[in-house]
Amino acid sequence: MRVPLLLTEFLDRAVSLYGQKTAVIDGKRSFTYVQLQERVNQLSNGLRSLGIKKGDRVAYLAPNTLEMLEGFYGIFQTGAIMVPLNIRLKPEDYLFILNHSESKILFVDYELYENIAPVKDQLQTVETIIVHGQALNGTDLQYDEWLFRFDGRPFEREELDEDDVCSLLYTSGTTGNPKGVMLTHRNNYLHALSAMHHIRVSDHDIYLHILPMFHVNGWGSPFYYTANGATHVCLRKATPSAIFDLVQKHGVTVMHMAPTVLNALLQYYEEHVPKIEQDVRVVIAGSAPPPAFVTGVEKELGWEFIQVYGMTESSPLSLSGTIRSTLTSLPLSDQYRIKAKAGHSMIGCQVKVVNDYGEEIAHDGKEIGEVIVRSNGVMKGYWKNYVATMEAIRNGWLHTGDMATIDEYGHIDIVDRKKDVIISGGENISSIEVEGVLYEHDGVLEAAVVAAPHEKWGETPHAFVVLRPNAEVTEKELIAFSREKLAHFKAVTGVTFVDELPKTASGKIQKVHLRNQYWESAGKAGRFIN
Repeated sequence: MRVPLLLTEFLDRAVSLYGQKTAVIDGKRSFTYVQLQERVNQLSNGLRSLGIKKGDRVAYLAPNTLEMLEGFYGIFQTGAIMVPLNIRLKPEDYLFILNHSESKILFVDYELYENIAPVKDQLQTVETIIVHGQALNGTDLQYDEWLFRFDGRPFEREELDEDDVCSLLYTSGTTGNPKGVMLTHRNNYLHALSAMHHIRVSDHDIYLHILPMFHVNGWGSPFYYTANGATHVCLRKATPSAIFDLVQKHGVTVMHMAPTVLNALLQYYEEHVPKIEQDVRVVIAGSAPPPAFVTGVEKELGWEFIQVYGMTESSPLSLSGTIRSTLTSLPLSDQYRIKAKAGHSMIGCQVKVVNDYGEEIAHDGKEIGEVIVRSNGVMKGYWKNYVATMEAIRNGWLHTGDMATIDEYGHIDIVDRKKDVIISGGENISSIEVEGVLYEHDGVLEAAVVAAPHEKWGETPHAFVVLRPNAEVTEKELIAFSREKLAHFKAVTGVTFVDELPKTASGKIQKVHLRNQYWESAGKAGRFIN
């Protein structure tokens, strides 16, 4: 008899083996795994009392909190589908997602309620709003008061199959409406087994939630850290001071974050030099980081740097940049460069880089192709969007839209999103490569490179730069610096200095906004791309 792979097993395991161990720390609140399971059971009973049944959608708009974490398991026990919402969207975005997903219940953090209030009366399927923290009016339920009405004894779970959808995650779009990615219990379960191996998750880990849990469930952290009986430390707002404070206070051993957050930590450490006693692993995904980040983490902080790669549609992780035993004889500088790459296939994933004809590219670190993935983590499809599903998954392979090279060791290096490649005089230029050079300049804190219109070459690289405090750097100086480090056709031809760069909630720089803004100011329309 086949035993279905269901995510509820992960909390069951933790309760069985680590019942009296601290499961969650959220500010002054602390709960063991037994206590967490009791709250989850209360939540499941509460949802059932509201008529939630298998297949119904339940939405969450919350930062990294205890309530968000327990929501996954409380919803899964009822057979319902969780719809985690990006906390940085606009009210009209929430209106679309909640109506499109046909969510019946909305849990919202009191600090984010103002994002729902303007569209509350336009919600077509939401029957009940439950507020985490202080309820702001008499029509909505207050979470703790509501939760404590219900029994915390074992819940009679809905019968599920591993191919049932458990999560509906909406990818953010800059033009058009976001698409709902359907992930199943099987997707997330098998992804967790693979990811926990490559990130070396254990019951000794204390995990700090920096990456938002709505962001592909914070790279699956509610699943594989729970399965291993690790301790979750919640963080509402990721500032460098708050992160270092919790790392010191709770002995945090592992964190997931975007390169921009890591950069902020490096800057903070340089100024304050906080003392960290324990070994720490930082798991980085998003845009490819400059090799200088790897050096900073491993030499200055003394932490371990682990680069991974994935996307929402693949649950998400498919590649890991760890150094294999066969490469440890390479010079340290070469190892750092390899560590900054997206890496090699994780267990259970097949990843190829192909040209326009579907042929695998040469392993020479030069030829560029598109990354395609086939794995148990690839989504079931886009919710109510068959056409987009067929465009993304062809012949069983997920086409990522990421462009990459492969080196002689088989490590994949993401050079750009397909839409972010700069085509200058017929030559393809990686904006990520150019950004990596700019980060080598002492005065540069953050950099984003986009295509700028050019009468002769069609496009050339243009940089948006945030300078370090008190740094005095000119546009001419940065142009000259990039020309010294790069082939001249790859060097930036202009620089715009800004106070900050637009970012997603996970800290990823939104280059599309910069690019569209620049092309609009130049009176061009050809580069407006989602």
